[in-house]
Amino acid sequence: MNTELKVSNASPFKFLSKNKTAIIFTLKLIIAGGLLYYLASSIEYIQIISALKNASHYLILIAFVLSVINIYFQFAKWNLTCGQILMETNNSRIILSLFYGFSAGIITPLRIGEYFGRAIAFKDKSVVQVTVATLIDKFFPLVIVVFFGSISSILFLYVKFGISIYISLSLFIVLFTLFYILFLLVMNQRFWDNVLFSKMKKLKSMGRVFEKLTVLKSLDRIYFIKMISLSFLFYLSFLIQYMLLVAAFSHNQNLIEYFWAGNLIMFVKTVIPPISLGELGIREGASVYFLTQLGETPAVAFNASIFLFIINLLIPAFIGLILLFKKNGN
Repeated sequence: MNTELKVSNASPFKFLSKNKTAIIFTLKLIIAGGLLYYLASSIEYIQIISALKNASHYLILIAFVLSVINIYFQFAKWNLTCGQILMETNNSRIILSLFYGFSAGIITPLRIGEYFGRAIAFKDKSVVQVTVATLIDKFFPLVIVVFFGSISSILFLYVKFGISIYISLSLFIVLFTLFYILFLLVMNQRFWDNVLFSKMKKLKSMGRVFEKLTVLKSLDRIYFIKMISLSFLFYLSFLIQYMLLVAAFSHNQNLIEYFWAGNLIMFVKTVIPPISLGELGIREGASVYFLTQLGETPAVAFNASIFLFIINLLIPAFIGLILLFKKNGN
């Protein structure tokens, strides 16, 4: 009985091992088909061309150039995380993994596919290992977005809705206190060892998860500082892109307000994650709402958001798709 049970439990893993090439190829087809279907059903080409005719091409070009810098910061973060957690130092694999993730993420709600897409490039790493690394990689930008988005939201409530200065100051105090405590916990090695891991060891059901999460012990302060810095630069480049795109379509120069709006949009998109493909919907709605509150037209807000999506998500996803099929099995 025990022997039969072991064989039956091992059979799914044997199947995955024997058919890994076929499974990867199937994943490629699914990603390609989903991306092509998504493109055909979601993008209004006539509206995009019309918006381009009246926009500042110079500012749009700068936004495109910044997308290269944006991707570089994402690569730098992922490269650092791969070296620390996956013990992977091959830059070619790491960049391929990043672009595979772009392609897989854009066709799945909440970009869940990105976790599996990144794993395709690493034949010797399990999906669970890559998923844990990806979660850690995405944790730092999330903290940056929530921190600056919260500050922008409090200012928005104070300026646009006239909430009391005392309430605003109280919210700021609570916000900075919470993030200060979070910072101390993340930077404190004793928290990981004595609080998190000591508790998880006692839970039998968490045994396998615990094994994967022990890599967190290898993350030191230098890693955290580097990841926070790279995440901030990545977020900053994104906000500058949005600011330039709004200026390009509006022909106005209220750059500080556009920067402010970008913070608010990212915060809303993070707090209310979209379930649609490619994160379309909430981002565009938030862009329209906040920019109209700041005096811009809905068309300008929508166009800026759509072009931000094309530059930062759609184009990298297509590059990832090309790389995905360039070398079978990579």
